[in-house]
Amino acid sequence: MSTRNAPVIKPLHHTELSPAIRHVFVRDLVVSARVGVYDHERANPQRVRINLDLSVREATGPLDDCLDNVLCYEQIIVKVRSIAHDGHVNLVETMAERIAAICLQDRRVASVRVRVEKLDVFADAASVGVEIERTSIFS
Repeated sequence: MSTRNAPVIKPLHHTELSPAIRHVFVRDLVVSARVGVYDHERANPQRVRINLDLSVREATGPLDDCLDNVLCYEQIIVKVRSIAHDGHVNLVETMAERIAAICLQDRRVASVRVRVEKLDVFADAASVGVEIERTSIFS
């Protein structure tokens, strides 16, 4: 086999690569929240399960095993808990939008998928709720 006409393959430099994405997630976070349109939902908090999938632009430099160089899921969870405890909302859709907005405040987050489920609404259903996806304006 002749190598005369073989294409020359050269390695890509880091600046030629498209931005890398890391997926950060929170699974099955259960919080107590006042959400719903009925009087009993306004009066009493109920269990709500939240799942998040965040597409995060990776830092261009090395991670150096340093928390400051990654998106901290603990900080995300603290913010989600704060939204859940911030008072009554009528719709799980509203809660999901607020959670998505708080996640997208970090410019490293390219997109987020938020699922909010009410767990104790129907005896014959494990959960009911909504899932949304939002993309950063900084993409």
